Amino acid sequence: MLEIRDLFKTYDNKPLLRGISFSVSKGETICLLGASGSGKSTLLRMVAGLEFPESGLILLNGIDLAQTPPHLRDFGLVFQDYGLFPHLNIFENIAFGLRMRNVPAETIKPRVAEMLDLVNLQGFENRKVTDLSGGEQQRVALARALAPSPRLLMFDEPLGALDKSLKEDLLNQIRAILHKTKIPAIYVTHDQDEAFTIADRILFLHDGEIIRDGTPDEVWTNPKSAWVARMLGMGNVVEGRMQKAEGRMWNVTTDFGSFNVGCKHRHSVGEKVSLLVKQSGEGDELKLKVEDVLFKRDQFEVQTKNGLVIHMKEAPKVGEIIRVKVQIECLA
Repeated sequence: MLEIRDLFKTYDNKPLLRGISFSVSKGETICLLGASGSGKSTLLRMVAGLEFPESGLILLNGIDLAQTPPHLRDFGLVFQDYGLFPHLNIFENIAFGLRMRNVPAETIKPRVAEMLDLVNLQGFENRKVTDLSGGEQQRVALARALAPSPRLLMFDEPLGALDKSLKEDLLNQIRAILHKTKIPAIYVTHDQDEAFTIADRILFLHDGEIIRDGTPDEVWTNPKSAWVARMLGMGNVVEGRMQKAEGRMWNVTTDFGSFNVGCKHRHSVGEKVSLLVKQSGEGDELKLKVEDVLFKRDQFEVQTKNGLVIHMKEAPKVGEIIRVKVQIECLA
């Protein structure tokens, strides 16, 4: 098991990572999800041994890796730019890590064949890297990372250079391969669709901290923070002010009305809170004035006068008053 304990890192004299802690169990794929510049790639490079934390521990099966150089950590890396060697054919690219470990030639050939079969590139052994598509090159990069049977696989925005259709296909292949090989993995991305497709657990990185850690269904059902809810596009995140409470029910005022909201957090009268407003078949009914209507695939995105965004099957007219039922949740 990989265990990260209380990692700190600064960049340009500013805190980049502040007390990061998490673990990766055998066969588990975790995804670090966050905006560009949130420190995801830096964290991955520290696990790989390419950068060093100012404090904290990186442990593998209880052993501190601080003094272990990158090539002895036995971790596999897959990057967005593939990192393949253009002067080597596909066979030699996949065999590279095995040769670096002085694996006998009679063992290398069947292992490379096994990896090509795993990534569905049988018969590509003698092809040049430059003859392959982006998706094929990334599969070769994955095969090369898998060939030495690494103790951990790390992916740094591996699909960022691919178009949508290729990305979806390759993402499903990577997920299937990780489940088949049972190799633990850390997958870094800013794309929530990738995260929800591939991860067993998603860790949301924001302002140098992990603000939410859970399975895809857990974080979708209960984002716990306004930032996570906004990133996932779960609904409208609005500001409210607590007015009074009766048990666990609070009366909350907002720019579009007052509502009774159940909340398990501790609050005080007058406190500002973030609310998640989700469209629902039941709940509070809002009257909203339409300001703009945009077509989004199979539905219309309706922007209203008070800033709420609503999705509808039929397009209303600008200036029209619409009625929408919503569920309102207190985030924090």
